[in-house]
Amino acid sequence: MQSYEERLTAPRSWWVIAGLIGVACALMLLPVGTLPMLGGLIGGAALASVAVSSYGSARIRVVGDSLIAGDAKIPVAALGEARALDADEAMAWRTHKADARAFMLLRGYIRTAVRVEITDPEDPTPYAYLSTREPERLVAALAAVRA
Repeated sequence: MQSYEERLTAPRSWWVIAGLIGVACALMLLPVGTLPMLGGLIGGAALASVAVSSYGSARIRVVGDSLIAGDAKIPVAALGEARALDADEAMAWRTHKADARAFMLLRGYIRTAVRVEITDPEDPTPYAYLSTREPERLVAALAAVRA
């Protein structure tokens, strides 16, 4: 049973930048010859695309009785209140209100987030900050699993 899933994909502009990195690599190798230039274009664009793809492959899921955010798997029983954060609140929680012990699945290109209290007494992590494009849906999914 899966009640929520989101992939935190990178914005389109990052893919354009990956292509431009390939062009820059090609221009650097242009004095060496045509084949090295083509190799620089393909290799530079491919490496930049792999970097963008891997950074944008983080997922947030609510599956069964667990919240899976990136590499973290947290049982919903260990979670407290989940709060949707608008752009201003999210900015505050990732800057001056942030706790160094918090788990943060942070993507700067996503303005909204969810802040979920972690109530497990064995875990020193006070909360999880999760960048998400659909914070209300994530909060509702967590509430549904708890109910």
